Amino acid sequence: MADNSFSRRELLRSAALAGLLLPSAGALAACASPAGGGGSTGPKVVPTGPKTATNPLGIAEDKPFEVVIFDGGYGDAYARTIHEPLFKSRHPKVEIKHSATKEISKTLQPRFAGGNPPEFVNNSGDNSMEFGALAQDGQLQDLTELLDAPSWDDPNVKVRDTILPSAIELGTYDGKYCVLEYANTVWGIWYSKKLFDDNGWKVPKTWDEFTALCEKIKKSGKCAPFTYAGKHPFYIYETILTLAAKIAGVDVLKNIDNLADGAWKAEPVIKAATAFAEIGSKYLLQGTEGLDHIQTQTAHNKYEVAMLPCGSWLENEQKDSTPADFGYAMFPLPSFSDSDALPYGTVHSRPGEEFFVAAKSANPRAGMEYIRAMLSKEGASKFSELLSTLTVVKGATEGHNLKPGLQSAAAALQAAGPNIVYFRFRWWYKPLHDEVAAATGQLMSGRLKVDEWADRCQKKADEIKNDSSVKKFTR
Repeated sequence: MADNSFSRRELLRSAALAGLLLPSAGALAACASPAGGGGSTGPKVVPTGPKTATNPLGIAEDKPFEVVIFDGGYGDAYARTIHEPLFKSRHPKVEIKHSATKEISKTLQPRFAGGNPPEFVNNSGDNSMEFGALAQDGQLQDLTELLDAPSWDDPNVKVRDTILPSAIELGTYDGKYCVLEYANTVWGIWYSKKLFDDNGWKVPKTWDEFTALCEKIKKSGKCAPFTYAGKHPFYIYETILTLAAKIAGVDVLKNIDNLADGAWKAEPVIKAATAFAEIGSKYLLQGTEGLDHIQTQTAHNKYEVAMLPCGSWLENEQKDSTPADFGYAMFPLPSFSDSDALPYGTVHSRPGEEFFVAAKSANPRAGMEYIRAMLSKEGASKFSELLSTLTVVKGATEGHNLKPGLQSAAAALQAAGPNIVYFRFRWWYKPLHDEVAAATGQLMSGRLKVDEWADRCQKKADEIKNDSSVKKFTR
């Protein structure tokens, strides 16, 4: 039976994340009690079965479990046609209840508050639940046992040895591995190889070359030089922060993640924001601010705009509207100057597309076994082929044909070598992500000056740092 206890803090956070309440940070801190309080109804009874070679986690073969998938860029076909049948091949009697939604938080927060969450959740998209809050409230199942279990493919190899170390690092909260970062995403500037080849445009390697290319494209009158998902400004603040890290090194992003004093006002951050504010003032596709990711990406497919920043899921997300000869490709951010701390070819890449098992669900061990199936080479390679994206499973795409965009992203990742950057505050502190996104949209549209943008981002970071009710994380 599921433990239905839920602290006052959990209830307030759940309501706030679901958009039901919008209390101030001070009000939340004043009335919150420690997570896990509220009067427990007793320990949860987790169904188990005998451990065998094909069932090393000892799941109950007669107990159902539920899978909820975010219906975004990846859709949910991969779960229905790859991972769920793979799981059933070894556990045919286990019933899987499947559902998909574009509104993860609004759909699931009431269930978490009520103590009856689904076992397995693809927590992604703009309406995802805050992982920091989930970790603080004990909602994330500890997956350490899964890491030490035999892999799906080879009983002599542990699961932990089949995946990238970064996946374990980024899925760890408070020393506990509890989030599967499955898709190994590579970010960059995307373009049509056909459009560039037809017009003799060259991929820029320096910032001067990049701005000169933007000017050349603008003067050609053939299309706008640049766009981003105006309604979802994460796409552009990601690019600003990547450039800042290139300018001065990874500590720029670590300081932001760690809520360090003045991190958002650091010189490299200001330089990067200033550079992209200029792009926003001169070279954006008209109406960018009011367009979502699909609209800007469709404009790209129609050759109405030459370049946009995005992750390596782009090719799959646009597969139904992309011309056959479009030739998706990406390039890393150009070097800002000769004094950059990191070389040309540095990319923002990190395992992402998060999945977790709900600790307070009725059958969490089945959710863990489902992840073990996902981390098989069959589960990962078919995912990559279907969705044109890399995964964290080592060697899963060897010998497989990749689409042009994914080939380009994989080549960029290989060329980057150790020069990989990433940030974590978006997942640790969703209110900070929301504020930075909103401020960056205003920066790009000219409604905020760079110093005002930095002040606004820093103010929110400081509020979170000083809010004792918010669990803090460091890297």
